[in-house]
Amino acid sequence: MLKLKNWQATTALIMTLGLNATAIAPIALMPSLVNPAPAVAQTNGFRDVASNHWAKQYIDALVMQNVLSGFPDGTFRPDAPVTRAQFSSMLQAAYSKGAIRSGINFVDVPSNHWAAGAIRNSYQMGFLSGYPGNVFRPEQNIPREQVLVSLANGLNYAPNAPTNQVLNFFSDNGNISSFARSPVAAATEKRMVVNYPNVNLLNPTRNATRAEVAAFLYQAMHSEGRVAAINSPYLVSNAPIATEYRIPAGTMIPVSYMRDKILMMPDETLPVTFAVRTNITTQEGQVLIPAGSQVKGELRPSGNNATQFVAQELIYPDGSSRAFNARSNPITQTETVRRGTSTGDLLRNAAIGTAAAAAIAAVTGDRAIATEELLLGAGAGAVLTLIQNFLGRNSVDLLVVEPETNLNLTLSEDFVAPVR
Repeated sequence: MLKLKNWQATTALIMTLGLNATAIAPIALMPSLVNPAPAVAQTNGFRDVASNHWAKQYIDALVMQNVLSGFPDGTFRPDAPVTRAQFSSMLQAAYSKGAIRSGINFVDVPSNHWAAGAIRNSYQMGFLSGYPGNVFRPEQNIPREQVLVSLANGLNYAPNAPTNQVLNFFSDNGNISSFARSPVAAATEKRMVVNYPNVNLLNPTRNATRAEVAAFLYQAMHSEGRVAAINSPYLVSNAPIATEYRIPAGTMIPVSYMRDKILMMPDETLPVTFAVRTNITTQEGQVLIPAGSQVKGELRPSGNNATQFVAQELIYPDGSSRAFNARSNPITQTETVRRGTSTGDLLRNAAIGTAAAAAIAAVTGDRAIATEELLLGAGAGAVLTLIQNFLGRNSVDLLVVEPETNLNLTLSEDFVAPVR
């Protein structure tokens, strides 16, 4: 994809995300990962959490508050997954909200299950829900999007901005499950989303790690004003999200055409519509001009024996359109047609301007050109009328436009494009 290095946002919306607790999928971790015996390293740092680890501040802060704990061997295991049972234990340690609904006896959570109480409390507080048939799946690993859904629903957060506009911040927003889109938007608006190493990449369906859950939990607590802010470059902030971007003048727009070449006389003006060959995107991969969009305009005379394409309108695949100011460099490539020239080779996969068709027919004597080839401009009747202007010539020079080789389309002025 063509990347735009110098785009700038022109319009913006504040990010918002929210998720549906009833659709939260479980996660699976060994019970020992949830409530391990405290390790001496907790006061001095875990040996597997380096001083420059992206989540160290989140982990240390929650360990100090007894929301999380490490292992007897002095490790935290930041990259280990988290099960639904383990997440319920973390939620119980972080929150002591009143019940908003009665408890459920989940068929796969016996009364002697190590996390039975935490699961019951997390359900009653509105953070977690079960599956049809009163199933909880305590050992199932929980994906990132479901952690955010749980927190947004448990804290009763809803998005303030249109969900799709908020989620456009994430380059992989199309991978967010339908049930999770609104809650994730609410969580993002509340600055609960932390994405390492790429802040624009949510990885919604990947299993959450212990480090990621620590970051999400801490930011959820911060959204309530319970803890101090942590400055992280991986925090999705509530800065405005651009819904439109300015593609700067000078940006090249690669185009293609239905035929390999266009043959025309130097003084012809021909209406032509080209197709954008590749997606035009932001640096984060957000599509501004989709491949297949149509660029409508004209090939016009440009100086002596040259033509130039001048764009007038961009038509998106959905049928919407915008004025589009772009043009090609002057094209001077020519091909000489002489008496006796084989029109088969000349016209193979070519589009022909009306005047060019008349000139070819007059010089070669092939009148079938008027009815059998793709004509641009006026129709076959005009070709037959124009032939007399070229009778008696032994040769004629035609301009040759090859869209994918000698037609370089460049924006003449900044183009403001919405994220598609």
